[in-house]
Parts: sequence; structure tokens; C-alpha cells
Amino acid sequence: MDDSLQYLDPAVLTKISGLDLKARLIVEGFVSGLHRSPYQGFSVEFAEHREYVPGDDLRHVDWKVYGKSDRYYLKQFEEETNFACWLLIDASESMSYKSDSAAMSKLEYAKHVAAALSWLVIQQQDSAGLVTFGESVSTFLRPSSQPSHLKQVLHELEQTQPAGETALGPVLHELAERIRRRGLVVVFSDLFDDPESMLAGLKHFRHRRHDVTILQVIDPAEQDFAFDEPTLFKGLELPQELMTEPRALRRAYRREFEEFLLATKRTARNLNMDYALLRTDTPLDAALRVFLQSRHRATGSRT
Repeated sequence: MDDSLQYLDPAVLTKISGLDLKARLIVEGFVSGLHRSPYQGFSVEFAEHREYVPGDDLRHVDWKVYGKSDRYYLKQFEEETNFACWLLIDASESMSYKSDSAAMSKLEYAKHVAAALSWLVIQQQDSAGLVTFGESVSTFLRPSSQPSHLKQVLHELEQTQPAGETALGPVLHELAERIRRRGLVVVFSDLFDDPESMLAGLKHFRHRRHDVTILQVIDPAEQDFAFDEPTLFKGLELPQELMTEPRALRRAYRREFEEFLLATKRTARNLNMDYALLRTDTPLDAALRVFLQSRHRATGSRT
């Protein structure tokens, strides 16, 4: 197995400093794991040549053709406009949770995946934008494909700290209005919010004809509820405390949580959105695979 695959392990990544380096190692590990798959990138595909006209971008001139014909021709692509990927990260207080069985918090996990996707998108000369939010929007960084933009994205990610309550519905409504140009929207969140409000916000994005991918980030303890001793549970967003006997609640809790996950997945399917459940104790390649699948599907629908 390629040594770079180890960098898909969250526990290994925590021992490495610098989000830029981590992002590159995650992508390299993911690509190594593809093992010569049909994947050839998710950027625009070359279609044909057309003759240069004044005002065209000289970056697309095919200089090999010019050398043979002494005439200027541009490479024509299937999609003439630059692809934009918006990364929306829930940085509310609930995303700060980290159990003993996880190497990083939900927010840290989301930040690592978002950094890798940004690196991947900009390497393909497409545009990446970043939004972080809690009760309201904290960061709104418009997409760019410039290499220098990646540093800004990574800087904002590193500076992002969990704060405030979750307000997915209102925030998604606001962002659907602000992000007017159709693109790919990737939502990172534990989705611990009012289902009806969240559904309305997601519908707003579909109304705007965006391609939406939902990456639900949870901690393993939130799903497994593997607590044995009497435990004091404290609310991260609300000042609540509850002392309880976990073993007496485990079966009912797991049933409720699984129903919550199934309902979320069903919502995504009904809205024709891609969905993946990401546990913070698992390798990070699942998110990248879902992203590439959604990108290929979106490209195929427009060609």
C-alpha cells in the first residue's frame, strides 16, 4: 500500500502541523487510493479548437497548433465558464465536540476535508469559495482559482473557531440569496437543528439550481453512545446539564439517532442532493469520493 494513504487517517494528521501540508497529503493519499481508476479530473473537458478572435483569453491559445500552422487557435472546452465550488462550514458550538475515541473534533474534521477540497479544486484551475457560520455568517470568501487564493482559504479555516448556536435554516436562506451564480455547494454540518427550518433553507438552494452535496459530520460517540458509567452530559450550545445512567438509555437513544440519520438522508434524496455521513474516526477519503461523484454527475447533466 502506498505510504501516502496513511494521511487519510485523522489520527496521523493531528501529528502534522500546517493546514496547507495536511491538505496536500490528504489529496495525494486519496489519489493514490484510486489505483488507476477512470477518474481523470473533474475540471472542464477539451472538446475542439476554434479560431482566435480579438478579446479572447490568450491563456487558451494552443501554441503547438500555432507552431504548425502559424495561425492562432484556442482550445474549446465543454464548459466555457469557470466552475465554482462553495464550501459552507457549520462552526457552531456543537461542532466543537470531540469524544475520547476521535482524533479531532467535528469542526476540525470538516476543516481538514474542506482544505483538501480547496486544494484539489484550485489545482484543477477551478474556483473555490468559503463560508463559515454559526448563528450568522462569519466568513464569506468569494470563489477564485488563483493559487494565492488557496492561502487565504486556508488562513480563514485555521482562524475559524466554534461559537454560537446552530441556525442552519436562516443562514442557508441568506446564502442562497447571496450566491447567485450556479455552482456546486458543499455543506459541512452535524445538522443538529430544526429539520423543517433546515429543509426550507436547502430547498432555497435547489430553487437557485445549485448542485448541493451534504456532508453530515458526527462524532462516533454521538452515534454509538458507548458510555457505561453514570455520566454528566452538558449542552454545548445551551446551558443544560443532565446526569444519567447511559446503559438504561442506550437502546432508545440509538434508535432515535438512527432515525434522525435516515430522515436526513431521505431529505437529501428527495431534494436530489448528494449525501454522505462522515464520522470523525474514519478516513477522509469518503468526503472526497462523494465530492468527485457529485462533480461528475453535475458535469454530465450539462454536456
